[in-house]
Amino acid sequence: MRSLVLVLLLLSMVSSHGKSAKKDQPNVLWIMVDDMNDWMNCYGYDLVKTPHINNLAENGVLFNKAFVPSPVCSTTRSAIMTGSIQTTYGVHHHRSGRTYDINLPKGVKPLAQLVKESGYLTFNTRKDDYNFAHKRADLYNPEFQKYHKNAGKKRKRGAELKAEDYSWFKNLKGKKFFGQIQLAGGKVGGETGSRFPQKSVVVAADVKVPPYYPDTPMIRNGIARHYEQIRLVDDEVGSIVKSLKEFGLYENTVIIFFTDHGYPMPRSKQFLYETGIKVPLVIQWPQNSKFLEAKGKVRNDIVNCIDLAAVTLKLTGNAVPEFMEAEDFFDPAYKEKEFTIAARDRCGIAVDRIRAVRTKKFKYLKNFKTDRPMLQAQYRDKYASILHLKKLHKDSALNKPQEWGFGQRVAEELYDLENDPHEINNLAKDPQYKDELQKHRDILNNWIKQTDDKGQYPESREGLFEVYDEHGKKCVAPEFDIFRK
Repeated sequence: MRSLVLVLLLLSMVSSHGKSAKKDQPNVLWIMVDDMNDWMNCYGYDLVKTPHINNLAENGVLFNKAFVPSPVCSTTRSAIMTGSIQTTYGVHHHRSGRTYDINLPKGVKPLAQLVKESGYLTFNTRKDDYNFAHKRADLYNPEFQKYHKNAGKKRKRGAELKAEDYSWFKNLKGKKFFGQIQLAGGKVGGETGSRFPQKSVVVAADVKVPPYYPDTPMIRNGIARHYEQIRLVDDEVGSIVKSLKEFGLYENTVIIFFTDHGYPMPRSKQFLYETGIKVPLVIQWPQNSKFLEAKGKVRNDIVNCIDLAAVTLKLTGNAVPEFMEAEDFFDPAYKEKEFTIAARDRCGIAVDRIRAVRTKKFKYLKNFKTDRPMLQAQYRDKYASILHLKKLHKDSALNKPQEWGFGQRVAEELYDLENDPHEINNLAKDPQYKDELQKHRDILNNWIKQTDDKGQYPESREGLFEVYDEHGKKCVAPEFDIFRK
């Protein structure tokens, strides 16, 4: 323990020197994956082999309780890039600010811009998906774009993933860089469950179907396909590491591997249950480096991925600005979190507001829109998995846990995750848990006040019109009534 503290102190000293110490600081490479769960060998799953991700964990730090602040792409990415949960700066509605500007407060700069201004080369191979107004050239070096213009290119639906050509890494030699490589993950060949069946090397009969899904070929294929996507991502990680080594970059590059939220099956993506917000997070430190010797370490404390902004800033010799909520969870003075918060707001045409409090043992959910079902009209209604569940519901073929998306939703949910990892048995009305319920209510209410959670205010008229103008009659939520003739 003492040696680890000393090493962490060394990290803090090295990463606080500022611009003059740049040559002594590492490169930082994020491998950020779309829509993917932690079903990997290093997390205890064995249906597919993930040797390359396992190797990152064996030579770095694996986080068993890493969470994202939102279960959908743009809000999570906006939060991580600002180092603050998306509800703080009003970037909490999915894919908002695309036809009008949502400006960050004066003085608030995205992480990539801060690192770029400190002298690092910064790049992003594909997706940013930020809900705030920005110029990409302010965040990422435009002259570097030509080297990786095809990297991470979105695949056609049904296309097999092939290893990218990372020969452009040679252009990184001699430069300090903060890069983001974006992998399609759960979107490879079309989102999981969007078409049926989809090819997979995983035998559908071998997968485990959680109790909130019916055990049907459609569901089994969707789960099997996601395992296949994880296998393909592992291949891609192997290609990235191989190229880092080939061009002499590996020894001085911190690799941060994580996903933006869970897989795209119903009840996961867009929702605040564990499979929607609990993600893999593995950080590998340069071998034999003076930054941190943390080979094979496992962290079981709660961390939020917005903190990656603080970790990245410290590694690149920058201070964490006051406008960020992010904390460097490697700092010797860091105190483990007692809880973390996640939020769902409008997802496309589905106007919603759900908040989650995740503590070590419990999950508390507050549903503010109890006038509509969980599976209200949304942009994913065409997906085979959604259509499948709706048909089974219509045929009265679902049991109570499988009916989670239909009917009147409850205002509060409380789950004992140690005894109920699938979040099936709602304890909110159980008298034995009234103290836990009140504790979690208080945490959420205090957080809403302290952060001025912007989700408590109605979305702007221009924000709603942006959606209505694109989707028209599909927008059935009552908030869109102001636009109906």
